[in-house]
Amino acid sequence: METLPKRVTVVEVGPRDGLQNEMTPVSTADKIRFIDSLSETGLSHIEVTSFVNPAWIPPLADAVEVAAGIHRKPGVVYSGLVPNLKGYERARQAGMGAIAVFMSATETHSKKNINKSIAETLPVLSAVVEAARRDGVWVRGYLSVVFGCPYEGAVDPDQVLAIVDELVAMGVDQISLGDTTGMANPLQVKRFLDRLEKRHGLDRVALHFHDTRGTALANVLAGLEMGVSVFDGSSGGLGGCPYAPGASGNLATDDLVYMLHEMGIETGIDLDKLVAASAMMQQVLGKELPSRYLKSRLATAR
Repeated sequence: METLPKRVTVVEVGPRDGLQNEMTPVSTADKIRFIDSLSETGLSHIEVTSFVNPAWIPPLADAVEVAAGIHRKPGVVYSGLVPNLKGYERARQAGMGAIAVFMSATETHSKKNINKSIAETLPVLSAVVEAARRDGVWVRGYLSVVFGCPYEGAVDPDQVLAIVDELVAMGVDQISLGDTTGMANPLQVKRFLDRLEKRHGLDRVALHFHDTRGTALANVLAGLEMGVSVFDGSSGGLGGCPYAPGASGNLATDDLVYMLHEMGIETGIDLDKLVAASAMMQQVLGKELPSRYLKSRLATAR
């Protein structure tokens, strides 16, 4: 346990990955208010929206308006998801200095998600990354269904590593490995990271867990023990993937930060302010969010 990172970077994905799957409409003003409240928590990276075709993700059709309306706090990285060069241009027009590209580790999920095969997706992403590198824009690469696919079941680690090779060759700054439907277990996570470390190291690796089956925090601990120090979280446990059945249950940032702080691992995040942001969005949506820490705090505040 002495090898655990002393500090962890938490990437907040609630405004994008969380809200993209919420059925309750959220106004542009409330999205901006949510992001601005997250900016005050000490989070260093907030993914604010997605610049995909609005027909794909209608809840985030106001991407440009949201990006233009937020108060950008110095020292905070604000990023947006982009699917292709057209989306990249929209993101640049909205003033984004950081972006994320995305793809799947299995053919079926790729087809369901973006209607392209893995082979068809790679050159599209490569063009975006090339443009971003030319413009000095920081790039994250999301890889979905790394530890299990709702359509294909178990995923061959060799298949995942081959795609990681491609993302590294493109020159992405960070690779977020997604457990998109919460199918991973800690031993599986450790075994895969051991192979990845030998191949590329773990300096540019982030982990993105879902708590669909209650294993997210256990998998975070496995990642910590392997030396990973970047983890994604969604405030209050908002959302999931609209193209993956059963993917509700993003790891709640509140639960993640509570565990890390109790373990003596620094994040720079004010947990009280984070809870306030989650509680605000819970009120906007008019429903209880799944974060266990949020529930416990709100219960004791009554």
